[in-house]
Amino acid sequence: MTESHEPDVTGKAEGSGAGKAPVMTPARSVLMTALITGAIIGVGITMATDRQGSARAVESSSPVVLPVSTGGSLVQLPDFTALVDAVSPSIVNISTVSEERDDLHGRRGGNDPFEFFFRQPGPRRSLGSGFVFDEEGYVITNHHVVDDATKIVVRLESEKEYEAEVVGTDPKTDIAVIKILDVEDPEELVPVPLGDSEDLKVGEWVLAIGNPFGLDHSVTAGIVSAKGRRINRPDRSPYDDFIQTDAAINPGNSGGPLVNLAGQVVGINSAIFSRSGGNIGIGFAIPIDMVRNIVPQLKEYGSVTRGWLGVMIQPVDEDIARSLDLEAPGGALVARVFPDSPAQRAGIELGDVIVKFDGRDVPDSADLPAIVADTPVGKTVTVVVVRGGKKKKLEVTVAKLEDGGGGAEPVKADELGLSVQEMTEDIAKELGLDPDTTGVVVSSVTRGSPAAEAGLRAGDVIQMVGNQSVSSVTAFREQIGQRSEDESVLVLVRRGDQTLFRVIKPAEE
Repeated sequence: MTESHEPDVTGKAEGSGAGKAPVMTPARSVLMTALITGAIIGVGITMATDRQGSARAVESSSPVVLPVSTGGSLVQLPDFTALVDAVSPSIVNISTVSEERDDLHGRRGGNDPFEFFFRQPGPRRSLGSGFVFDEEGYVITNHHVVDDATKIVVRLESEKEYEAEVVGTDPKTDIAVIKILDVEDPEELVPVPLGDSEDLKVGEWVLAIGNPFGLDHSVTAGIVSAKGRRINRPDRSPYDDFIQTDAAINPGNSGGPLVNLAGQVVGINSAIFSRSGGNIGIGFAIPIDMVRNIVPQLKEYGSVTRGWLGVMIQPVDEDIARSLDLEAPGGALVARVFPDSPAQRAGIELGDVIVKFDGRDVPDSADLPAIVADTPVGKTVTVVVVRGGKKKKLEVTVAKLEDGGGGAEPVKADELGLSVQEMTEDIAKELGLDPDTTGVVVSSVTRGSPAAEAGLRAGDVIQMVGNQSVSSVTAFREQIGQRSEDESVLVLVRRGDQTLFRVIKPAEE
């Protein structure tokens, strides 16, 4: 006669007493064998993973500590509470009321992924952020937060509200300075220190503090994802030099500070990359070094004065570098020199490559506009150019950039599509050029030819081959004939009011 027993998962036999060995039933024997086998397999997997990972045992109940390298030591994730307590009194909520407007100013709609906040048609009420930077009540924010505002109200952390007025704005960099009016207690105004964005490192912790969607003093943390980002904003791209961060930035954060772990402002949160209007981990802040140079002018004059060189430039790629006998791509290639400009008076010529301006290197053509703009008007600086494969120093006295002028404007280079003919006054008139324009006119370009691949098209005026000017079809053919069949040809092309260099490569066999 047999009895049926349920398995005892505790491992104890029923009725077993002290000093008596437990009875192992067949069912228990099978269960224990399975448990022991599973444990051995589990340990094996754990140890194998451990050898590939940290090479030490980690219990599942232990807290996870991420290694962060700081000076060779490992530290835990930072505690932001003290930092937030110190900085929050300086952060303000900015609400504005603006007159009716009928346009979108290119900020919203369409497929533009860069959402510049609070641009709505019709009467507008908008929210933004800012921060106090001195005891007199001056606040830094974005130009687009207060643009066209008829009324500005600033709310402090204490919930007190004050009216404010615009002191100065700079649309090109999207920076504005406003001033809080009639503050009851000046001690309520707590300035936040400004840091150094040049010293920022990719991977460094930062906080974004502001009023996203009107939620006062919201704090998000992240890291510096990249530096020197250019996002091609309309009318502002020559001065783009953004800090990219994954700290959550949303509508309402505009104008608020990006803060480092020392409690210093290193950037102004300005834009996001988003097709939905919400944060997806790609936000952009204006470097505080740029702000530091502009704010004093906004406080004193209400606007910004920028330096003017008087050239149009384009990037130097490998083909152009090879054609100009440069060691490597880099610098800003001069594609046009404006008449009676500082550049012309200093002797800068077409085809020069600007590699240094006022002691600052120009690693890329996009760097030059901001460098020139930051140079004080009237200052004489040394400009280093590469001409004919050799470096040459020139002295340039920087002039004032007028609205619509070009300090060092990039040339647009579109993909386009070579027989040539003489330039005449009638052709010049037809092309909208001055009657005294020199060069040869491209009358046709063969599809798939080297010229087409180089982007040339009918109506282009070739004014230089290499470093030699072109005055006639005969001269053009002679200069082209001096090149070997496997040698690329550098040409200077006039197209409308633009000039640009193109490299015609030999056809591939």
